[in-house]
Amino acid sequence: MGSKEKLNLRRLVMDVDKAVSAPSLIEVASAIQGCEGVQACNITVSEIDIETVGTNITVEGAGLDYEEIVRAIEKTGAVVHGLDQVIAGDRILENVPRAR
Repeated sequence: MGSKEKLNLRRLVMDVDKAVSAPSLIEVASAIQGCEGVQACNITVSEIDIETVGTNITVEGAGLDYEEIVRAIEKTGAVVHGLDQVIAGDRILENVPRAR
């Protein structure tokens, strides 16, 4: 891949926390959907405590811009804590667990 070619990000899986009161999951989804290349997103609540809601966010599309997506999420008031999966290329390749 040449230095001028953009990485074709197809799937991002992120660990994102938000306050219990706001933003709503719909607001976060709407912000993500407004980003270039996004075809679908899934926001799943993974844990809830007194003040925060932990979520796993999966974004799929073509030519995703990770930085733009993070900015959109954080503009809503949510915080991206980690990137747990990246799939890049011409198609989505699922993880194949190694047998031990």
